[in-house]
Amino acid sequence: MFIGHFAIGFGAKRFAPAVSLGTLFLACQFADLLWPMLVIAGIEQVAVRPGATVVTPLEFISYPFSHSLIAGAAWGLLFAWVYTWLRRTRPSVGVVLAFVVVSHWVLDALSHGPDMPILIGGSLRVGLGLWNSYAATILVEGLIFGAGLAMYVRSTRAVDRAGVVALWTLVAFLLIVYAANLFGPPPPSGLAAAGGALAMWLLVAWGYWIDRHRRPA
Repeated sequence: MFIGHFAIGFGAKRFAPAVSLGTLFLACQFADLLWPMLVIAGIEQVAVRPGATVVTPLEFISYPFSHSLIAGAAWGLLFAWVYTWLRRTRPSVGVVLAFVVVSHWVLDALSHGPDMPILIGGSLRVGLGLWNSYAATILVEGLIFGAGLAMYVRSTRAVDRAGVVALWTLVAFLLIVYAANLFGPPPPSGLAAAGGALAMWLLVAWGYWIDRHRRPA
């Protein structure tokens, strides 16, 4: 799941119009922004095993602190509390942000094999295995992305040309990266995959740039 997560960030703008798209991207990808740092630090583990699923060669050996359900709920509550405290905004905004953070686990549980942990220290893992089919993955994730993007476009308007260009170049970039992930060669190692994932911080910054040039409709 890649563009599906960003779809949640796009769509959440409809329910929290005062929150920047960059913050919503930070929330929807919080688990995947935390995960590479924990892998590089040796706290969590991932390996490259071609055939792990049809879609990805990555085998997620251990990632309880970034990708377990209980950790996702805790990160979501913390994220919401920090944002509402710093911004002095309504609790309802915090509720939206908490759900956006937790949505990452839900979408990953849909796409991954049975490797998504429930508890930080438990052995129970779940996963519906959407990644076992290219066609199903592209169809489901494409529909999610299209719906989220449509909600964002209908909920905002560009105030200048940059508001149009920045948005649609991001959409094109996300789709190119998505295709590369689906059909490109596997990374040389799990550590290399984690290092590459750090580049998603640039997409968060891109979201802030877009939102500086768009306003709630």
